[in-house]
Amino acid sequence: MIRVGIVDDHKIVRAGLKQFLSEHVDLRVTGEAGNGVEALELARQGEVDVLLLDLSMPEQGGVDALKAIKARAPELPVLILSGFPETHYAITLLRQGASGYLNKECDPEEIVQAIRTVSMGRKYISQAVATLLAEGVAGGLERPAHELLSERELQVFLRLAKGETIGSMAEAMFLSVKTVSTYRTRVLEKLKLGSNSELTYYAMTHGLIQ
Repeated sequence: MIRVGIVDDHKIVRAGLKQFLSEHVDLRVTGEAGNGVEALELARQGEVDVLLLDLSMPEQGGVDALKAIKARAPELPVLILSGFPETHYAITLLRQGASGYLNKECDPEEIVQAIRTVSMGRKYISQAVATLLAEGVAGGLERPAHELLSERELQVFLRLAKGETIGSMAEAMFLSVKTVSTYRTRVLEKLKLGSNSELTYYAMTHGLIQ
């Protein structure tokens, strides 16, 4: 029996996944969480064998949560199940310790296959991610500028692009206003942009926000 934890801020998504996974005799959902802080608590409790983790959540998102979980429970497989296309985050998160990355548009049976694979200590590489890896090795694609951002810079970038103020970000991310401002400056420099409106335009044209 593989014990699965589901981390997603939408209750309807967790309920749907739980119902679907319950139809497989070797899978059992033993924990749920709605944000990264709760996800870390699930990992600490040690009652799950695989963690299904969404990226976009309030309080502490999946990117931060993955880092914290791997620091506390490095052997726990974390399978990213995200609404963001693989091109945006998959390779980076695999390098940061994720055991696999799936887009929420995938076939539900692929989720089951991925859970079974990572529960055995292996990485799950979907066809989309395999293509990205192959193109990277072959040098077929130049990495877009946002993929060169650090984890924290990427978070600040996406929040700014969605119109959040530096003050609200500082509070939500448990950082000082000065620190967030420093990250903003770095992001603008790395992306060669001059304003928040340009950040928003960049994010929209690259499919990072809607």
